[in-house]
Amino acid sequence: MSIDSMFVHKMWDDHELSKMVKSGVPFPMLSDAGGRVGRVFGVYDEDAGVETRGRFIIDPDGIVQGYEVLTPPVGRNVNETFRQVQAFQLVRESKGSQATPSGWRPGKMTLKPGPDLVGNVWKEWKTSMAFD
Repeated sequence: MSIDSMFVHKMWDDHELSKMVKSGVPFPMLSDAGGRVGRVFGVYDEDAGVETRGRFIIDPDGIVQGYEVLTPPVGRNVNETFRQVQAFQLVRESKGSQATPSGWRPGKMTLKPGPDLVGNVWKEWKTSMAFD
């Protein structure tokens, strides 16, 4: 979502994103003309009339599970966003019985939250990253 119109989004997808992301963006891009949504999330710059680049991962219950706000010169990583969404989905589906270590990807080892993990996350993380 950005303050750009749907026409600007289409041009951006056609001329940029589709060359970087196979088949283009797999979700709708929304326009926040006037910055109403940007104000709610604290990313709308009133003086410049633009929104700071932000990524918000919101679960089906409407709870923000993760976010990142970057200044315009720093690009975002779409693959990292997809990875994080998959991690949040796995944790949600497991009802919290699994956690994902840093850099986790689908099919990789997960962590089992509990007293035995306290003080030993580094051991589990080291094992889970051994195959990367």
